Amino acid sequence: MAYLILKIVISALIIVAVAELSKRSTLAGALLVSLPVISLLALTWLYIDTQDTARVARLSQSIFWLVLPSFSLFLALPVLLKKGLGFYPALAISSAITLGLYFVMILVLKRFNVQL
Repeated sequence: MAYLILKIVISALIIVAVAELSKRSTLAGALLVSLPVISLLALTWLYIDTQDTARVARLSQSIFWLVLPSFSLFLALPVLLKKGLGFYPALAISSAITLGLYFVMILVLKRFNVQL
């Protein structure tokens, strides 16, 4: 149970650090967020929990393929905000676009026999 709490605390601290850092510098916040810290933590926790390098490799590959459609959120959100849409509607639409592209990516990968 202590290990689970440690994982939660470390993950939460990173999220809070990004939010606080972004208040001072959007560049610094973006740099921290753009690092694959959460992915590195997830890969590390998975390895510590399972000692299964094949599972870690599969997760890493899946992350790669699913990062690609996630970029759409960072393209759509600023466009919608600049067009005058409110933050929450723009975030919702950007998220919906990203979710749709996740499904498209999964279908395309299945077609090419890439397993996630």
